[in-house]
Amino acid sequence: MSLKATNNVGTNSYELEIEIPAKDFEEALQQAYLRAKKNIALPGFRKGKAPRKLIEKTYGEEVFFEDAINLLYAPVVNGAIDESGLDLVCQPSIEVTEINKENGVKLTAKCTTRPEVEVKDYKGIEVEKVVNAVTDEDIQKKVDELREKNARIVTVDDRAAENGDTVKIDFEGFKDGVAFDGGKAEDFDLELGSGQFIPGFEDQIVGHSTGEEFEINVTFPEEYQVKDLAGAAAVFKINLKGISKKELPELDDDMVKDSTDFDTVDEYKADVKTKLEEAAEKAADAKVEGDLFDKVIENMTAEIPDVMYDNRVNEMVAELEQRMAPQGISLDMYLQFTGQTIDTIKRGYAEQAEKQVKLRLALEKIAEVEKVEVTDEDLENEFKNLAETYKMEVEQVKSYIRAEDLKKDLAVGKAVEIVKDSAVIK
Repeated sequence: MSLKATNNVGTNSYELEIEIPAKDFEEALQQAYLRAKKNIALPGFRKGKAPRKLIEKTYGEEVFFEDAINLLYAPVVNGAIDESGLDLVCQPSIEVTEINKENGVKLTAKCTTRPEVEVKDYKGIEVEKVVNAVTDEDIQKKVDELREKNARIVTVDDRAAENGDTVKIDFEGFKDGVAFDGGKAEDFDLELGSGQFIPGFEDQIVGHSTGEEFEINVTFPEEYQVKDLAGAAAVFKINLKGISKKELPELDDDMVKDSTDFDTVDEYKADVKTKLEEAAEKAADAKVEGDLFDKVIENMTAEIPDVMYDNRVNEMVAELEQRMAPQGISLDMYLQFTGQTIDTIKRGYAEQAEKQVKLRLALEKIAEVEKVEVTDEDLENEFKNLAETYKMEVEQVKSYIRAEDLKKDLAVGKAVEIVKDSAVIK
């Protein structure tokens, strides 16, 4: 492999001109042939025994070109990137500009690089800290949560369903009289008014009683993730099999004794107030940190490639999938339940992703300017912390997380402390 040129073609954009000698290309072609021949049969030869020259004569000499390029891609392109010294933010797009056995291969790798960043006035930032007072209403909300936890579920058989009730239903959806995939369930528990289903579904169950079979008419949202259903009218056949509601107990000393570590209502409420005040303090600190970060972003200058924002959005979607997986919910199921599409999810993440990318770049620059050092001891301690958090062996954690990536994270963390320690909190 030979890197012939590194051309700057725009802000954060480069093109690498790469050449693969004919000898290296021939070796890759032979390797591609050896891998593929077991699946190739030609008249007069047993499967896997046909000579390469005959295969190339039959199917064209380019028959193994694509496989050969795929074999060469990683070592050639990665080698060229390393040689160029460019700091890429995504995989390059590759264009084959010339390919033949006589001259080898010429490639152009179009690369997007990490932007140059400048951050001014990141020390001595002034922000205001406001701690919200804990009110009686705040305490009552916590009391109500305790009552909710101790609620009894009772069957309702003397009235029709109301918002707040949980109904057990069988349902099946039809579009133009034909049942559609994913539109059927049995013994499904649905809290009316929760917004779990598409608009109009839950509202039309309200007023019906146990034992009733009926139909409801709905229209799927225009941006519903199943294209065949997006914006479509549908009919759901409903069998209402049961209605239940929560019955909340009164708060008294007996309930407090049974449900908490306290003996009286007064003791419990005093503890609630203390914890709410601690939470208010933490919330105020978090707001201060957020305001500091906003100021850091305001004081940074950089021409950031859109692909960095796109990458972060995709990471956030993957994180959403990971959070739902333990509950047995796939991304497709989530989209169907919420009536969203992957595009609406991504658009919802866009602003947050932009802020996170800018902040990360700014903090990395601060760490560089401040000559932040991450010692081997820092690194080892963090690996141990992660191992303890995820209940894994340290070596196992190291197999999942690159030391260099973790080192960058720790440097960013130290940059955060520099900003916070120098801030003026009013």
